[in-house]
Amino acid sequence: MSPRPYVGPLLVTVAYVVVYYLLVTNLLRVRMRLKREYEARGEKFDRYFGADREMLAADRYVGNMLEHMPPFLALLWLNAVFVGPHGATLGGAAYVGCRVLYPFLMGGRLGRGVPNRILFATLVGYAVLTYFAVRLVVVVATARSG
Repeated sequence: MSPRPYVGPLLVTVAYVVVYYLLVTNLLRVRMRLKREYEARGEKFDRYFGADREMLAADRYVGNMLEHMPPFLALLWLNAVFVGPHGATLGGAAYVGCRVLYPFLMGGRLGRGVPNRILFATLVGYAVLTYFAVRLVVVVATARSG
């Protein structure tokens, strides 16, 4: 099997993994910096049960990405193989773009309310997943038994 027809989905997958590790790196960076700041003030930094708004935001970036990783990657590759790599690439690129925007739309600190602007990334992400799922259902529904 030649990878050539799947260059687009392959690049989308690599980009997605790179974004994921950038968010994890940001999480570690924020955690280490906050720990030093809390210690300098003589306070205890509690990463899991504290209410530091910056830590909550960094956790949310990674958590949201992890929540959607299995369905996104499964639907991306099912589309690439069974429907076509072009549509999978376009949808996947839009999805990854929204993942990149997510931290900027969310903001660096998370409080009680989530900013409405995050709906842009959320709705586009759900639209892409729905597009992938519908395309697969159509392919299955219109397939001829052989």
